[in-house]
Amino acid sequence: MPASIDFPYWCMNRYPAIVVQLLALLLPATLIAQTSASTPTDTLAWAAVDSLSVLNLDEVVVTGTGTNYLLKNAPVQTEIINAKTLESYGSATLTEILSGLIPSIDFSHSDMGTAMQMGGLGSQYILILVDGKRLMSDLGGQTNLDMVDPTRIERIEVVKGAASALYGSDAIAGVINIITKKSRDNLSIDNSTRIASYGVVNQSNAFQYKVGDWTTLTDFNLKHSDGWQNTTCEDPNRYEYPITNSVNNTSNPYLDWQIGQHLYWRQGKPLSAYVEGNYYRKDIHRPTGIPDYKTYDFRYHNTSVGAGMRWQTPQGAVLTAQMQYYMHAYYYVYTGETWAKEFLPGGKELSFPYFPGDVGLQSNQQRITTQLKGVFALPFDQRLSAGVDLHHNWLIAPHRLDEDRVDDFRAGLYLQDEWTPTRSFNLTAGARLTYHPAFGAKFTPKVSLLYKLGPVNLRATYSEGFKTPTIKELHYRYIRQMAMIVLHLGNPHLKAQTSRYISGSVEYHNPIVNVSVTGYANFLNNMITLVTIPRSEAPSDLLVSYNPNRIRQYKNMDSAKTYGADVTAKWRIYKQWTLMTSYSYLNTDALLYDDEKGEMRQVTIDGMAHHRATVGLSWSEAFLHQRYKLAVGLYGRMQSTRYYQDDGNGKPYHLWRLNTQQTIIPNENWSLDLNIGVDNLLNYYETTPHGLHYGTSTPGRTLYMTMSVHFGRAKQITPTKRSSRHAQSQEDEED
Repeated sequence: MPASIDFPYWCMNRYPAIVVQLLALLLPATLIAQTSASTPTDTLAWAAVDSLSVLNLDEVVVTGTGTNYLLKNAPVQTEIINAKTLESYGSATLTEILSGLIPSIDFSHSDMGTAMQMGGLGSQYILILVDGKRLMSDLGGQTNLDMVDPTRIERIEVVKGAASALYGSDAIAGVINIITKKSRDNLSIDNSTRIASYGVVNQSNAFQYKVGDWTTLTDFNLKHSDGWQNTTCEDPNRYEYPITNSVNNTSNPYLDWQIGQHLYWRQGKPLSAYVEGNYYRKDIHRPTGIPDYKTYDFRYHNTSVGAGMRWQTPQGAVLTAQMQYYMHAYYYVYTGETWAKEFLPGGKELSFPYFPGDVGLQSNQQRITTQLKGVFALPFDQRLSAGVDLHHNWLIAPHRLDEDRVDDFRAGLYLQDEWTPTRSFNLTAGARLTYHPAFGAKFTPKVSLLYKLGPVNLRATYSEGFKTPTIKELHYRYIRQMAMIVLHLGNPHLKAQTSRYISGSVEYHNPIVNVSVTGYANFLNNMITLVTIPRSEAPSDLLVSYNPNRIRQYKNMDSAKTYGADVTAKWRIYKQWTLMTSYSYLNTDALLYDDEKGEMRQVTIDGMAHHRATVGLSWSEAFLHQRYKLAVGLYGRMQSTRYYQDDGNGKPYHLWRLNTQQTIIPNENWSLDLNIGVDNLLNYYETTPHGLHYGTSTPGRTLYMTMSVHFGRAKQITPTKRSSRHAQSQEDEED
């Protein structure tokens, strides 16, 4: 829309439905305001709560150091999406929440799902945690965020930059830690149902019951979408003639569901333990027809089982131990007769059929992690964290490995010291020593400084990151026969990908305004990529067996740097009004291998956009003596052109979202939340032909409604006063 157009006139004439929708959304507020004016006491109380929760001044964060700090005292710069903001934004998918509220995070979509990017770097360099535990990623490093139920999220903490000293492999671009809700009710029942355009249905349920020291929690959630198609055209450069009747979707239909069981035991604060299990399944349907007659869909299975314990010693130290098992399996579900080929030793080709209804395993990844950690109070205002973690991975991938099953192992030892000699100064330094059979030992340090000048916080960080080679990169052996026979090989001699990260920030905060400015740079080396190698470098037995026309092998070849600045501001304008805005500038420079030309090229990283911003304006009010609450939020995301080496650039865009939340509390045990909203208010969508890059894959304007019911027989808990320089004493460390 041109900037010179008068927005109200344009909106009324081109999109009259928007006005009707806005009136429908705000009608309950009008009726309540006319029938029940809130008292000054109610207004001031609600405004005070809103100020604290939206500006995050007293939020406790844990991700930056692994220990608890008030956000304003955290030595590591941390962005937080708290419960208040999540409620105002509306219960959407995790991808919508992250992209809608944090501009430096972006997503792109493909047949197989969603890929994330943060600070210019892809999913394989981003570590995703749920309550401090890793989510399982696939062979390509993508993590399925649909495994996280958004209705169970209490808050999201984002730490940008390298954090491998504390978290180990993969934490190069940053760490996203999703903290789930912890109910202490004796009996708790939650149900949430969301319906939206394009057949979107999200259903979430949780049941918790407590008897003595034992608490059991059972949760189930289901998500469904019919998918959508923004265009029927295909990229003309890929076909001999124009295709304008394609059946390919912009987003494919899918169905996923998940069930989890959790058992907790707690004997006061000194000792607690848990056992939990989870099963997840997702099916993605791909249409078949012009131009691609697909004969199979995708299916994913995830299973996890874990156990852990926490003990606080009489001296105040906190010791934790946990073990987790994860499994991620990827299948083809055949919808038509399909002939597969396998090359046997000696070069003989074997063909065999799959029929509709058959399921073929493509890969099965499994992992066991063991973690031991201790947090100890030391003299002279110091706090020491020490830990060890062990990771055992194995992979089964028929016809894709040099053995039927391959294994991988790494071990890490880390130490971190937090020194807070005064209320104005904190020095946090740590290091990790990692051992991996492929590259031996790797030392990774980190140091962060915080200095406070009244309401101004000055922070600086230097840290290093690393990513160990994946099992696929070490042991891959795959024959692809298209126009020629191409042999893909792993490389058992790969080194770890490494990074060096520096950042500095200035933050100003008071009860009304919070502003921070951060500058950063991230330098990556030894990046792993597929490289075409001469026949002389390939094993001779494979040359005899397969006689390939082309041979590609994983090698440490690429390097890159990203640098930019982030600005975040939150302002409580007046009583119930709050404005939040963030801006992210990014530039990238990479030396990447060009497989077609067989040479290194200086390029920008695919998917980079120089400018991204988000803005949110929220209003909330309580009526009927806090029995009815209304919140309205308007949120926008703006993004400049996304650059790619091939297949065109993604277009710039701006998207707007309006959400209204009504909360009804009839008594102390029951509450009802009703979210009604419009996503993509201005009905923007792209009709870029399939095969070319999008700026955004939104289908256009969508309507949604979410109804959540909570029943809880609560147990009153008296808050304790914090007296130390840290956010909480060690006895209050998170379980």
